[in-house]
Amino acid sequence: MVLFFVAFMWGIHPAIVKIGLVTLPPVPYNALRLLLATAVAWGAVWASGTYRPVAREDVRLLVQISLAGFFVFQLFFAAGVEKTTAGNASLVVCMLPVSVAVINRVCGLEPITGRMAAGIAASLAGVVLIVLGSGKEISVASEHWKGALLLLGAQAGYGYYTVFSRRLLGRYSAYQVTAVVVTISTALFAVMALPDLAAISWGGVPVAAWLSVAYSGVFAMCVGNFLWVWGVGRIGSARTSLFNNFAPVFAVVSGYYLLGEAFGLMQMAGAAVIFWGLYYARPKQAGLPAAPARAAGRED
Repeated sequence: MVLFFVAFMWGIHPAIVKIGLVTLPPVPYNALRLLLATAVAWGAVWASGTYRPVAREDVRLLVQISLAGFFVFQLFFAAGVEKTTAGNASLVVCMLPVSVAVINRVCGLEPITGRMAAGIAASLAGVVLIVLGSGKEISVASEHWKGALLLLGAQAGYGYYTVFSRRLLGRYSAYQVTAVVVTISTALFAVMALPDLAAISWGGVPVAAWLSVAYSGVFAMCVGNFLWVWGVGRIGSARTSLFNNFAPVFAVVSGYYLLGEAFGLMQMAGAAVIFWGLYYARPKQAGLPAAPARAAGRED
């Protein structure tokens, strides 16, 4: 249920972001939500009492998953969305389970069983049904390929972050791992965004835009990544990544209620296929033993 909640937060996120982007340009918007996420993340580390000094041998891995993982996702995602269609974006981002499976396979970290592969395939098929049913354009035109490739790089970066963050969870809480990764990414992004931030007339930013930034920074980015890393520690990166593909289900529902977008039988069929894929990919044994990670002090 925890990871379904993450998918819900990420699924309704695009509709809420659109509200903020009416008055705030994309680069300042992203910088603001990252800064807010950093503050909240370190507040959570302090409140939970889970901070531990970072060992010298872990610094390199934290920097790697920050730069090659989380920061790459933040940088390439915004650029990719602008250069391709909404349909292409939905499909490429939902390739995350494939990226995670490939990284695990190449690095020999987690086995990808036949059931897991079938679950990934079903999940992607469900996303295709949702995109087609939503009437979003899927384009193979040359001008859209650049954006699609950027998005492919973005979700590959998030896959890298998802897979290798698990190595740190035996020594640090999910709160601390997330806080460090977000802080490094925020520092880099803030430097890039300084000219755009200076050009904003802050007095004219409406309350709705600030609320949009608050939701994006606190819930979609901060709480979502706390629970995402926690899920990786509990059930592994491959199974956790499948929950990413429930986000379009919640996106369609939120778009229907908040933006008046279409919602029909094809989207419902896509949701059913995604759910079946997750169900089929579960382990055959009755219970999956928890990973030896200490994930934010929680036991369930």
